[in-house]
Amino acid sequence: MIIYNVTINIDDSVHDKWLLWMTERHIPEVLATGKFVKATFVRVLIVEEMGGSTYSTQYFAEDAKKLESYLTEDAPKLRQEGISLFGDKMLAFRTELEVLKEFTV
Repeated sequence: MIIYNVTINIDDSVHDKWLLWMTERHIPEVLATGKFVKATFVRVLIVEEMGGSTYSTQYFAEDAKKLESYLTEDAPKLRQEGISLFGDKMLAFRTELEVLKEFTV
């Protein structure tokens, strides 16, 4: 399992519009590509010096091939929409993670 983690700091001036866009449009569109099996959307609880609010979305892909397919076929268009809507009010940081082992209680 591969986790594609996207951490975004969003400016307070567009926060509510961005949050609605993420939950009602963007995350569903990413999942609709068929490249991921699920997503989690979380708020980062640390207060950033730069202000704004920070969120992380983790998209779960079955393997690296699915993620690579998403990154080449779908990501440019989906990223562009966020840039068009929110511009410099949104700062994104992306990380690719490999699940080695899961532990449960």
